[in-house]
Amino acid sequence: MQIWVGLGNPGAQYAMHRHNVGFMAVDTIAQAHGFDPPKKAFSGWAQQGRIGSERILLLKPATFMNDSGRAVGEAMRFFKKDLGDVTVFHDELDLAPFKVKVKVGGGTAGHNGLRSVEAHIGNAFRRVRIGIGHPGHKDKVTKHVLGNYAKAETDRLSDLLAAIAAEASWLAHADGPRFMNEVALRVAEPG
Repeated sequence: MQIWVGLGNPGAQYAMHRHNVGFMAVDTIAQAHGFDPPKKAFSGWAQQGRIGSERILLLKPATFMNDSGRAVGEAMRFFKKDLGDVTVFHDELDLAPFKVKVKVGGGTAGHNGLRSVEAHIGNAFRRVRIGIGHPGHKDKVTKHVLGNYAKAETDRLSDLLAAIAAEASWLAHADGPRFMNEVALRVAEPG
């Protein structure tokens, strides 16, 4: 069993925030791969399913971003998993919009969700960083992160989420580089 966590804030008013792209990613994966309906568990919503031969628990913490790590820790303890079994999908300011990078470990770059996860379980977990771009000045960061995707961005966002879900089997089988490459090929702009 692998534990894949989407970071975001619960509630309809946050649904289209850039900060919620982690929730969007796991929702799209669940839909594309026919996961069980979500159930309340581990201080969040959990869905079980398979991607290829791998059993996956998708988890969306219901604790708000600043306390996301509690849900991750609960799920890890329940399934007796270690950091190598955890993948966290999250928004990334320092990555161009609609780009995806996978890495293990690293800092939190001021991301409160990552900071909480690190505080609860350590930092050597795999991260799927989903680029939202930087607004250019630090005074604009909060409004940007907590702002909705613009109407003009929704097609590209849908394409990106669909690509993440379609190529998730590479992640499930621990091939982050192939996952990044295949997602990039799917979302490459013509020209």
